[in-house]
Amino acid sequence: MSGKFHLKRASNGQFHFNLLASNGQVVLSSEQYKAHASALNGIDSVRKNAVREDAFEVRESSNDKFYFVLKAANGQVIGQSQMYASLHSAEQGCDSVRRNAPNAALQDESASSIA
Repeated sequence: MSGKFHLKRASNGQFHFNLLASNGQVVLSSEQYKAHASALNGIDSVRKNAVREDAFEVRESSNDKFYFVLKAANGQVIGQSQMYASLHSAEQGCDSVRRNAPNAALQDESASSIA
């Protein structure tokens, strides 16, 4: 089983997606988008940029946990990870996005769900 993008609609009517690894864990979350088409463009951007080596930036939070962001070529953040206890785990998360994003299927539940 490969990864998948899970596109949903938030309770405020906006759209957001998560990239799930093959084990079902969320490895990347998007911002919220006002339009469905914009969220789909965000997914395409993640697919394209996940293969760029310099697209990932691992950061340390104020509570000493680690996370990463995926950036487009223009420097704009297009996705952020969950928090990880170690730098190594955050780097493994980056690797998971690299492996899963390019060919991940799309599960679009935005028309049927408000979550």
